[in-house]
Amino acid sequence: MDLAPLAARIKTWGKELGFEQVGIVDTVLDEAETHLLNWLQRDRHGEMRYMAAHGVRRSRPAELVPGTARVISARMNYLPAGADPQAVLDDPNAGYVSRYALGRDYHKVLRARLRRLAARIEHEVGPFGYRVFSDSAPVLEKPLAERAGLGWIGKHTNLISRDAGSWFFLGEIYTDLPLPVDTPAANHCGTCQACIDVCPTRAIVAPYQLDARRCISYLTIELRGSIPVELRPLLGNRIYGCDDCQLVCPWNRFAHMTTEPDFAPRHRLDAPELIELFSWSEEEFLKRTEGSAIRRINHEQWLRNIAVALGNAPTGEAVVQALRARRDHPSILVREHVAWALARHRAVA
Repeated sequence: MDLAPLAARIKTWGKELGFEQVGIVDTVLDEAETHLLNWLQRDRHGEMRYMAAHGVRRSRPAELVPGTARVISARMNYLPAGADPQAVLDDPNAGYVSRYALGRDYHKVLRARLRRLAARIEHEVGPFGYRVFSDSAPVLEKPLAERAGLGWIGKHTNLISRDAGSWFFLGEIYTDLPLPVDTPAANHCGTCQACIDVCPTRAIVAPYQLDARRCISYLTIELRGSIPVELRPLLGNRIYGCDDCQLVCPWNRFAHMTTEPDFAPRHRLDAPELIELFSWSEEEFLKRTEGSAIRRINHEQWLRNIAVALGNAPTGEAVVQALRARRDHPSILVREHVAWALARHRAVA
């Protein structure tokens, strides 16, 4: 089989399925593995124990999926039209939800498209070994994408494309087909450190080094317990994730809005009012986040995050009353953060 024409067709098929770019890479991730092990050794993964649970299978694709010879890496834009992200951040009475979580759960969207791409390949070559992933298994997505030519890992540790910025998802097909590989992307960060300077919690502790324990995305999503008191004021109105490092990245002037309907904002979450969100019952939370990446957290964490944002909001009767309505919540976690927020407004709990 002549695999070079097949590789070219795979990239064409990928674009027909909605991916902006597709690249192919081998399974050698030695440098990324060293970086990962050093990061874990410094405990910068915090409570994300799953990052260490699979050992080096994360950095050795053939150990995760035996027989893997190549990885087909693909990216898909997700930045939706809607409320201006900076305008939402500048409104202390609004809640900021990371732009990737405004629409349908990207895991489902990308995996479905990747399966369709794999089926197209199978129709062409017959049965072959493969598995598809999108942030859904121990996979070093960004190093793979970087080596597949999709972009470079910036100082904020996100992947950046020279032509499309960083507002995109990644997905992979692990395959046993020995396809020709692409040229890795070059780094174009230069002397810029805008992402380091803007990080509210100083989570980017050095270029290309992120301490997740200080990252707002970790604090509002991955952390299940109490948000450290000293970091709460720094969260501002960010209630699910954080995009600050992407908003200031100069390469995002080349970013493209998504054309994927599944990533359009749902339930006005692109610019929601904090008080309204705080009033959601668990039933309402589950209904309005159905099929959304926000389901990564539960209702208790949702209220915890919003209580912090309300504590950072301007003092007003409506804010205080909203917090007092939750002061006797059954959850100790929620009560703790509500009490902190009320204390910020010098209000009696």
